[in-house]
Amino acid sequence: MINRPDYIAAIEPFIDKPLVKILAGIRRCGKSTIFEMLREELLRRGIGEDQIVCKRYTEMDIPENITAKQMYDELTAAMAGKGHCYLLLDEIQEITGWEKAVNSLLESADADIYVTGSNSKLMSSEISTYLTGRYVSIPVYTLSFKEYLDFKADSTLSRRELLEEYIRFGGFPIIALSEYDEQSAYQIVNGIYHTVVSRDIVKRHRINKQDLFDRVVKYIIENMGKTFSANSISTFLKSEHRKVSVESIYNYLRWLEQALIIYPCERYDLQGKSILKTQEKYYLADVSLKYALLGYNRKMLDGAMENIVYLELKRRGYDVYIGKNDTKEIDFVATRRDERVYVQVCVRIPEASDREVGNLMEIRDHYPKYVVTLNEMDTGIEDGIRIVHLADFLLAEQW
Repeated sequence: MINRPDYIAAIEPFIDKPLVKILAGIRRCGKSTIFEMLREELLRRGIGEDQIVCKRYTEMDIPENITAKQMYDELTAAMAGKGHCYLLLDEIQEITGWEKAVNSLLESADADIYVTGSNSKLMSSEISTYLTGRYVSIPVYTLSFKEYLDFKADSTLSRRELLEEYIRFGGFPIIALSEYDEQSAYQIVNGIYHTVVSRDIVKRHRINKQDLFDRVVKYIIENMGKTFSANSISTFLKSEHRKVSVESIYNYLRWLEQALIIYPCERYDLQGKSILKTQEKYYLADVSLKYALLGYNRKMLDGAMENIVYLELKRRGYDVYIGKNDTKEIDFVATRRDERVYVQVCVRIPEASDREVGNLMEIRDHYPKYVVTLNEMDTGIEDGIRIVHLADFLLAEQW
């Protein structure tokens, strides 16, 4: 097992606090491994093995139609006579009403509770109804480039070659743990995607016209990082003689968000200092999902870089927006408490254009401003704006 210490560091302040710790991320992003790491950390602290109760709730691990009451009774029995226990409950969203059971355990049992799931509802207002102010959300993402290098510690490839591999293969741990050719890697990612779609979306929401749903998803993934609307998708599908309502498209987008396949990125008006409710963009939970469904070609590189930078900003706890500055656009405006950073992303800076640097220069504040590129010859500082290579940006301790 290769450690991902950033997640243990994120959990550590909340160990033995009366809060439910909720770890949510797309399937196969490494949540179960983080639980293994947490279990080892608890053992290292002198917690007895019998006080750590681990339970998986995937379809294959539990009886069909198990109720929240049965789950509660089973866990209560497992803790009986053991004093203070630690509950590590994996993929809990499979149990209908799990939040009621967890709330009861939080109130009546001598237990420190941790749960994982592959659905953003675990971090939504629905949960706060039962766990008002008594839970903390820790989002889990696929591997960062820094983690990818840890996974590839024994590789003979250079850092540059590993970055190229990371861009092409993405950050699912199962891919990084072995050496796969492109076809095999995308086959595995395709399997992850279809598991999520069939189990977490089509089955759960009883989608009858799966071929139409698949076509909408393909359109969304083709246009990752671009502005589109439910209306524009509907119009496009009409040109293919397919009919789907705008309401259905909104539902599909919401379900893809809930399954943590896509993340929305809203537009922020830098002059009006307000979040705009139109023309948001979406990014994928991992760039490899796009290649697995559509194949890879070099024209996707700009979008892939944007996606990778977006996820890195999210991993570090930033709220991420598209910046609108009058008629100019900034790829990302990232805020975290009183910090802010502006980021433009491009494969290389065009010789005949100053868009990347120029758009940032028009922002009249003193927060850090970056242009992130893949061209090492472009790097440097121009008018106070730092032009950095993608690898250096991803590996920087702070910006």
